[in-house]
Amino acid sequence: MICAAFLRCPKYPLDHPSSSLIMSSLRFIAKHPTISMVEPCTTLRELKQIHTQLFINGLLNNPHLAGQFIASIALNNPSNLYYSNQVLDHSQKPTLFTFNSMIRAHSKSSTPHRSFHFYSRILHSIDNLAPDNYTFTFLVRTSAQLLAPQIGSSVYCALLKYGFEHDPHVRSGLIYMYAEFGDLVACHRVYSSIGEPDLVCQTATVSACAKMGDVGFARKLFDKMSQKDPIAWNAMISGYAQCGQSREALTLFNLMQREGVKVNEVSMVSVLSACAHLGALDQGRWAHVYIERNKLRMTLTLGTALIDMYSKCGNMNKAMEAFWRMKEKNVYTWSSAIGGLAMNGAGEKCLELFSLMKQDGVQPNEVTFVSVLRGCSVVGLVEEGRKHFVSMGKVYGIEPQLEHYGLMVDLYGRAGRLDEALNFINSMPVRPHVGAWGALLNACKIYKNMEMGELASRKIVEIEAKNHGAYVLLSNIYADTKDWDRVSNVRQTMNVKGVRKQPGCSVIEVGGEVHEFFVGDKSHPRYAEIQVMLGEIAKRLKLLGYVANTNPVLFDIEEEEEDALCMHSEKIAIAFGLISLGPDVPIRIVKNLRVCWDCHDATKMISKAFNREIIVRDRNRFHHFRAGECSCKGYW
Repeated sequence: MICAAFLRCPKYPLDHPSSSLIMSSLRFIAKHPTISMVEPCTTLRELKQIHTQLFINGLLNNPHLAGQFIASIALNNPSNLYYSNQVLDHSQKPTLFTFNSMIRAHSKSSTPHRSFHFYSRILHSIDNLAPDNYTFTFLVRTSAQLLAPQIGSSVYCALLKYGFEHDPHVRSGLIYMYAEFGDLVACHRVYSSIGEPDLVCQTATVSACAKMGDVGFARKLFDKMSQKDPIAWNAMISGYAQCGQSREALTLFNLMQREGVKVNEVSMVSVLSACAHLGALDQGRWAHVYIERNKLRMTLTLGTALIDMYSKCGNMNKAMEAFWRMKEKNVYTWSSAIGGLAMNGAGEKCLELFSLMKQDGVQPNEVTFVSVLRGCSVVGLVEEGRKHFVSMGKVYGIEPQLEHYGLMVDLYGRAGRLDEALNFINSMPVRPHVGAWGALLNACKIYKNMEMGELASRKIVEIEAKNHGAYVLLSNIYADTKDWDRVSNVRQTMNVKGVRKQPGCSVIEVGGEVHEFFVGDKSHPRYAEIQVMLGEIAKRLKLLGYVANTNPVLFDIEEEEEDALCMHSEKIAIAFGLISLGPDVPIRIVKNLRVCWDCHDATKMISKAFNREIIVRDRNRFHHFRAGECSCKGYW
């Protein structure tokens, strides 16, 4: 028999494709009124009182009622799992449903390996019980939870032995399991073995392929589905967002709304992530309004995604407003806000918030310290940064990762302490990575240290032979010293080794629509107007005494002439922003590469000449340009 408690608690997480479909396929059998009193909020003391009533009335002598009670305890509240085990140990003739419920409950707990204990009890039961399709569906989930491919293979062999390889829910579970293992080939193999896949398997496959980055196949399958539930839509939108195809994610979300599909918290997390990636503040604001208007529950995950979206769109006031409005905050919520402040150049406020986090009793993690060290770096607090770096291990037992080491090098380099930066690299307990040498190379560019810059560049190329950034920065160091022979050698080396610089791309949002510009781009429908504005920009900057910095060898284009520099992607995007946005609207741009020196200087002067606030998010950080100044203070 299958009880109501089994129906209420999906065997997969709520966003897994099999949960609602499996539940609807089961029969609903009412529970005893006393057992129905067991709820997620029921305390252990109350459980014992209910247990006593059932025992006194002799109801636990009925194996099916005993199974209902055990399942209700185990599935309603993970903290009472131990008590359900105790009740089971005193139960006579446990049913298959009882064991399946325990397997299922443990598969979602912190001790998923315990599921196999109950599987063993099924196999060795005195009533000669045999596992069914639900047993194996739950065991497949357990294998996925354990991230144990060998155990998953054993489960697969067992379900073949018992003949459940064609069960749709087992198959969808296998697809889910292989996705957790990162085995895309196995997912495709299971799916292709199904003659006529039902909605359960189709949804599971869309979710699996989208999660592992095979969004092309996932979208083809998604488009062929005659029915699409919210889980399939969410999986596809999430897949696009995770793969960096944010425009596609937002387009699909708009289609989802037009189709009248119910939007939930899962959908909105992916939408906010896509907005954050694109820097699409208008669409992010709209998503925030949608959440509030539809009274979606502000979960920790959704709230943290909202903070991250506003931070990565350069609006820290709204990010902090969202942060303080959250009733519950975990380490990821705090870390997101701290990271946002650091990214936007507010180093002191970042450290203040970190102090408040510790006062609130929240233990920092590796991500928190990435943000803290970045906050110290942007304001040049070297000693403060060293103190926090040391505290990671001594106070919090956190072993620094490569990113933390890279940030320490950046901290020394930003302050001009290049010898200390190099000594720090040489004393690292792990092999220095590209991030550490790259931070040193950038500092050498700022402080014009050619010898150390050559060393850093060589080290980077040893690790990544085709790292274009190392060649470009080194060539710029040579160009600053007018060493044109070495500049030419760098370019020749790049040509010989087939190193190509990634094309510059800048994105700007206007009226809720995202516009993308590449270096030298003339394809935009309003390019004629953009060209006129570029001319106006050049005219005003010339009056302010601006002369293009043509020294650095900029590999975006072949010529390094003044006119060519005007065609860098961020300048085209700024020109488009000036003709498209109202005079009081900040121009917000996201660039895929580090902003070049000339564009940085030009943008400062544009902000002054046109009296505009310009916010640029490049590969490293935010630049807030106002009245001819930048928040980065000349170091990025």
